[in-house]
Amino acid sequence: MEKSKVYFTKEITPESVIKMYEKLGKELPGKVAVKLHSGEQGNQNYIRPEFVKAIVERVNGTVVECNTAYEGARNTTEKHKKLIQDHGWTKYFDVDLMDAEGDDMVLDIPNGKVLKQDFVGNHMKNYDSMLVLSHFKGHPMGGYGGALKQLSIGCASSEGKSWIHSAGKSKNQYEIWDNLPEQDKFLESMADAASAVYNYFKDNIVFINVMCNLSVDCDCCAVAEDPCMKDIGILASLDPIAIDKACIDLVYNSKDPGRDHFVERVERQHGTHTIDAANELGFGTINYELINAD
Repeated sequence: MEKSKVYFTKEITPESVIKMYEKLGKELPGKVAVKLHSGEQGNQNYIRPEFVKAIVERVNGTVVECNTAYEGARNTTEKHKKLIQDHGWTKYFDVDLMDAEGDDMVLDIPNGKVLKQDFVGNHMKNYDSMLVLSHFKGHPMGGYGGALKQLSIGCASSEGKSWIHSAGKSKNQYEIWDNLPEQDKFLESMADAASAVYNYFKDNIVFINVMCNLSVDCDCCAVAEDPCMKDIGILASLDPIAIDKACIDLVYNSKDPGRDHFVERVERQHGTHTIDAANELGFGTINYELINAD
């Protein structure tokens, strides 16, 4: 198996995000969606719009998001649009809430381990390519959040998120939380959904993971733990599996005092199973070459 290239820099600046994108040698064509996490109300760790302004302008992109499937400030279109404005995203960017009207776009997953369909925001059909710009961090349910989570949970509509979380049992956000599936089924559902979005865009999708504000909690948490590790850097790849595996390895190999706390969260939730399941689906590989771009 040929190794996927993953580029790495320790420098975390808006300019270095552009540098990492350009290292990939892939100009995203047509109308470009920039999938990122706009931050839950009250969260202190999400990456701010000022930091990503240069790369969004570089690709002439539209920031895209989808509604959530849990109580909070982002589970309805009306509330979510207000929070996106309050967080300053609309000051700089066109922001497209891809599932604002419902009527999901359905992507088939013929070889899915758990799911045979993925339900994404129907505005996805308006885009020719996608930049997946992920804040790599921990996650209370998935163990960690990176490129694969952005592809799966991130691009799913509100109902699609419920479908993934319930391992294909329900699309109702008010039904799923009291009857969650066995953990590995949820993680395999994430891998299935990630494959669907990756295969939809095929060669017109790239991935950048920013390893900063390394909390064990996600940007979807209104009350999140403060970061437990020092910032590590920025990674870029054409392979979503390789980039997440490289980030996990950088954490595991770290000498940072907070490393054990972060790893405990990953392992408690069996987070690396998502990477292994995605690897078995074959839309990328865990075999990678880390190329220092400093």
